[in-house]
Amino acid sequence: MADKSTIEWTDATWNPVTGCTKISAGCDNCYAERFAERFRGVAGHPYEQGFDLTLRPERIEQPLAWRAPRMIFVNSMSDLFHKHVPFAFVDGVFDTMERARWHTFQLLTKRSSLMRKYVNARYKERRVPSHIWLGVSVEDGTKLSRVQHLRDTHASIRFLSVEPLIGPVGEIDLNGIHWVIVGGESGPNARPMRSEWAREIRDQCVRARVPFFFKQWGGFRPKSGGRLLDNEEWNEFPELLCSWEDHGNVAVAGE
Repeated sequence: MADKSTIEWTDATWNPVTGCTKISAGCDNCYAERFAERFRGVAGHPYEQGFDLTLRPERIEQPLAWRAPRMIFVNSMSDLFHKHVPFAFVDGVFDTMERARWHTFQLLTKRSSLMRKYVNARYKERRVPSHIWLGVSVEDGTKLSRVQHLRDTHASIRFLSVEPLIGPVGEIDLNGIHWVIVGGESGPNARPMRSEWAREIRDQCVRARVPFFFKQWGGFRPKSGGRLLDNEEWNEFPELLCSWEDHGNVAVAGE
């Protein structure tokens, strides 16, 4: 768990699972894989096994020790809904998130259909508690099915991470979506993001009154291109419109 994160839209990271496998073009230059593989074979290092998928049960309850409220990005170094992560292990992650209600958890996946299956089975009669935000990654217009899977999930707060944006996305159905993040790719082989792709998404968010967060242009380093889109920083976050209810069945904007 990292107490301080350099990711602009979160405060900390929590990785009860590390490692992953590629599932689409957005994974081609994965920053997490690049970082982890630097330490493969280093005895005693957390990434001694590189980016091999690894369950870390000793980390399951880490957020409970953090008493100050934080936004926590869940599995920045993996995907909780990888097909080789047993749902019994996912149960433990969700149990901790439900108990740690003073935090806000931001859970992001590319395995959107598996997330929908798990969440809708766990929360048959209610929605996910509103401090647990569920999101999907979308890198271009070929992956919009993930947005529909997310919209079909019994979530209270749903968000899109359109990063790395490597192609035009086109029209997005933003009904039931409460936040959109856009960012360009970074690293030695970063693919450039065209300004019209980012503007198209921003303009749809503005029209639909969905909070929009522009993370970065990307480049060799994450901050190489800065964060200005048309000479403006976009740092919007979703806002809950009603208070927490013990049963977790909350009403939210757009629903």
